Amino acid sequence: MKTLRQLTPLAREEGLVIQELPGELLIYDLSNHKAHCLNRTAAFIWKHCDGRMTVPEIAARLGKEFDASSDEAVVWFALGQLKKTRLLRDSSNGKQISRRDVIRKAGLAAAVGLPLVTSILAPTALAQASCLPRDAACTLNSQCCSGNCRGNGLCA
Repeated sequence: MKTLRQLTPLAREEGLVIQELPGELLIYDLSNHKAHCLNRTAAFIWKHCDGRMTVPEIAARLGKEFDASSDEAVVWFALGQLKKTRLLRDSSNGKQISRRDVIRKAGLAAAVGLPLVTSILAPTALAQASCLPRDAACTLNSQCCSGNCRGNGLCA
């Protein structure tokens, strides 16, 4: 049985649309219509979750890439976020570490480089195409199926 230090996390790639931008990575999950934005640190860690590298190895590479000492706690923190957003395969079980624990352990200066995954739910095309029926509350003509939002704030 593998210990936590021997775990080799594996990034999920199927059903994802991935777009690299300067300083961040955007990932759209087709299965749940969620968009995730990974900052540079989180993106680096996710890209190195190849199923072969261990957490200590990823931490070492992270330290070299960012020319700073990198604690395994930073990698575990990122893995927790990536797992929560379903960007890792289930085989990457591991310990959960809070942002507070990472900052306390690595120091406040490291907080700037903490891995960050921000997610939003993207509306489906059907939700975008829907309109409000007669007598529904509205603020714009474009919200109403009739195209007419009356002065009383109700669709005509």
